[in-house]
Amino acid sequence: MIPLDRIDVLNPRERNQRKFNLIVENIGAVGLKKPVTVTPRPGDDGAERYVLVCGEGRLNAFQRLGETRIPALVVLVSDEDAFVMSLAENIARRRHQPLELLRGITLLRDKGCSVKDISRKTDLHETYVRQILELVDKGEERLLVAVEQGKIPITVAIHIVGAGDDDKAVQVAMQAAYESGELRGPQLMYAKRLVERRRFLGPSIARASPRRKPDVTGPSIVRAYKKETERQLLMVRKSALVQDRLFFILAALRRMLEDENFVNVLRLEGLDTLPKYVVERMATNGGSR
Repeated sequence: MIPLDRIDVLNPRERNQRKFNLIVENIGAVGLKKPVTVTPRPGDDGAERYVLVCGEGRLNAFQRLGETRIPALVVLVSDEDAFVMSLAENIARRRHQPLELLRGITLLRDKGCSVKDISRKTDLHETYVRQILELVDKGEERLLVAVEQGKIPITVAIHIVGAGDDDKAVQVAMQAAYESGELRGPQLMYAKRLVERRRFLGPSIARASPRRKPDVTGPSIVRAYKKETERQLLMVRKSALVQDRLFFILAALRRMLEDENFVNVLRLEGLDTLPKYVVERMATNGGSR
């Protein structure tokens, strides 16, 4: 049983208040199921103090409940090993916060650990650690969180960063990822939205201090009007392009279905039917089949 006021937390974490309240209620009702882990250190007053290794949530819950001591497992480890043990516990949790893992890897690197050391200590692949650190060094938090949540592959994030702020280069990287099979369906749509947010809001997702709203002036209204006009013109051009492509596809289908030999091949392969709306569209435009 260790006195709470003799335990130091070196790397406090931010917590979801609702989930923390549930932890407090659970511990208050049934008690502590698992002791915290601490390691001893000499105190300035000559008495022994302890550094928390694992269990910050349980420690805070005991403080909230007004307890003065907490059951603890005491281990003899260095500061670095204590940090690695804490990081490993966070990684092992099923629902760890992505940025916690990323910051933990960065802290290990800052403490002098090589990529190989981090890989060995955290059981993460060396290539993954190296690529994560590359994104960390460039401040790409949006991409990092997307990778950690499984929304996009790490290789796609690296390609997007490598393209810089050039919109055309980013689109080329996205197309290459699609053609290689790395991005499909929901992943592709999510990546597109992510790139847009990254372009307009920046790579970081840190909560910035509230900015003063700019004054509304005549020139600013004109700029906003021009920007919106350009956006709408671009949308019109894209719509026209899509329409032209659809007309081309309908025309091609009509030409192919006029070939009796081709239709017979389709029938043999069981491919001689079309969606109802396609057939209706072709009939509307003069199709005979």
